[in-house]
Amino acid sequence: MSDALHRHLLAALATVPAAPLCLAYSGGPDSTALLHALAQLPDARTRGLRALHVDHGLHAHSAAWAQHCQRFCATLQLPCTVLRVQVERGRGGGLEAAARHARYAVLAAQLQPGEWLLLGHHRDDQAETVLLKLLRGAGPDGLGGMRALRPFGRGQLWRPLLALSRQALREYVEARQLPCIEDPSNADTRLARNHLRHEILPRLRQHWPQAVDSILHSAALSRAAADALRIQWLAALDELYDPASGSLDAAGWLALDPALREPLLDHWLHARGLSAPTTAQRRQIERQCAARAGQLPCIRWPGTELHVWKQRLWALPPARSVSADWTARWHGEPLTLPDGGALSLGAADACLDEPLDVRLRHGGERIKPAGEAHTRELRDLFQRGIMPPWQRAGCPLLYAGEELVAVADRWVSARGETIFQRSGTRPCWRPAR
Repeated sequence: MSDALHRHLLAALATVPAAPLCLAYSGGPDSTALLHALAQLPDARTRGLRALHVDHGLHAHSAAWAQHCQRFCATLQLPCTVLRVQVERGRGGGLEAAARHARYAVLAAQLQPGEWLLLGHHRDDQAETVLLKLLRGAGPDGLGGMRALRPFGRGQLWRPLLALSRQALREYVEARQLPCIEDPSNADTRLARNHLRHEILPRLRQHWPQAVDSILHSAALSRAAADALRIQWLAALDELYDPASGSLDAAGWLALDPALREPLLDHWLHARGLSAPTTAQRRQIERQCAARAGQLPCIRWPGTELHVWKQRLWALPPARSVSADWTARWHGEPLTLPDGGALSLGAADACLDEPLDVRLRHGGERIKPAGEAHTRELRDLFQRGIMPPWQRAGCPLLYAGEELVAVADRWVSARGETIFQRSGTRPCWRPAR
């Protein structure tokens, strides 16, 4: 079987461009087999083969695992870079998903232009992925499983082992007595993938010995269907997408067939670095597309919020949690706002001779803009001024005593005009989102 792995990799390398190679090396049996086998191939070495190990810091032995990976790479005379990441546990989707997000982000950042990142995923991993997608209600694209090759960072992500079994890789490791890391979390059947691997698939094989073959055959058909649909929804995306704002035409998106509507939405979200919704959240988006004028629907899920506004869909990362009681004394210096926005004066060396208090909106605030006959509620001004609803909570309100004299740089009262004229400049607001 060891010769089979070498032959497989030689054939795979012969079919792809002579790009630099980089391997995501966890130290487990699968990536160990792939790294060791590649190290025996002159073609891989001439492509600058190197390894990246991600230390998630989630296990007490993670630092020792990183050292193991560096020692093993040294025996192969290959460079190994250890990347330490901070896993954000509050992103939603569980610790497993958060660790995966952190891992892929740091790997993408490390990839050199034109470099190919290799992963040790095999056919059993593919079968597990397809079953997980099925249980989560995925369409053809998800049921197509992991792609063998796709753009990634500044290069490509390549899975050259999808045709080989887990057993084949274990036999390679055992035949050479290669040292491997056994992460105890891989045996935790409380995790969805581990439950499928250790509990469900073995039972399926008892009744259907060809279960993995059948799953992968269905995945290949789903992938072909997804690729055919992709041509259609990419054409629709060109019609619905506004590059200037990054938004989608809500009515046009809703009018699409679901087979086009769902992958188009996911692609648009992923291109913006955001996560895709669940089936229930998708249905909610569809219902809110028909919201009446004046309503400001917002659908939220971990890592993403989607607004329906001005008959378009707008997707953003979640807003920071901001206390409405926040206030700051402002003399005109650059001021970072609680939501990540910024307030400054238009002239870098200017300052206010009368300091102002900066507050956030509570509701019901009113201002009489200079030159206008009537005092107006901010709600009406925001609507008239076409201020996006996701910017309104973080919009800085400038007070002289208890009088509202300016709403960011959008509306200024007569008194506010006098204050800023004495300083020879005006406020400048940079919204966070």
